[in-house]
Amino acid sequence: MIQAALNGNRNTDWHPAVPVGADAIAAAAVAAVAAGAACLHVHPRGADGLESLEPAAVEPVLHAVRAAVPGVPVGISTGDWIAPRGRARIDRLAALVEKPDYVSVNLSEVDAPDVIAAALGLGIGVEAGLFDVADVDRLATLPQRGACLRLLVEIGEQDEAEARAAFDAVVLAIVRHRLEAPPLAHGFDDQLWSVNRAAIGLGLDIRTGLEDGRLLPDGGLARDNADLVAAAVRLVQSG
Repeated sequence: MIQAALNGNRNTDWHPAVPVGADAIAAAAVAAVAAGAACLHVHPRGADGLESLEPAAVEPVLHAVRAAVPGVPVGISTGDWIAPRGRARIDRLAALVEKPDYVSVNLSEVDAPDVIAAALGLGIGVEAGLFDVADVDRLATLPQRGACLRLLVEIGEQDEAEARAAFDAVVLAIVRHRLEAPPLAHGFDDQLWSVNRAAIGLGLDIRTGLEDGRLLPDGGLARDNADLVAAAVRLVQSG
């Protein structure tokens, strides 16, 4: 399975095809799904262009994406840098009339257990964001460890050897703790594709898109999210 992460905290100065508004995100979703993405991860923006969990920012994006690609699961981030931050993030999730299919929750954040419990209580799936072994160890202690939809293996290291070592360590920790949710792996920027290749080698699901990087496997600049998804499809097909 390939997930497309369409924008993250990137902007059009970083790449002109980064979608920001609801209509642009929906158009990017259509192209990404046509290229082979099975699900979507987006960061809604407020009127100021900044990431937001306010219902006025989230609901138009969810509505637009679902109208454009019916039946394709769409999730959002709950990163603690996203307004309104803190406990208020949980309140905003609860206030949503139209809810995401899932949210990503970073286990490195202090209130991650509360956010996970709240999301599950609202009927929202959870991708557990795991940047390192400590995150896996923490997830393994939670009562919700078996209720997560996916284990989001997020490797931030920018040196190839360090990225591969970090990836291997997280995967081994997942196995050691016997966590049963399927891993979904991705790297960032220079190591987007090295992590994806490592994950494909283990038969794991992968993520790509302009949130994670703007370069194709050959080092060329991707045209857009769909270009990155198509490249990921080719990697999967080539084994």
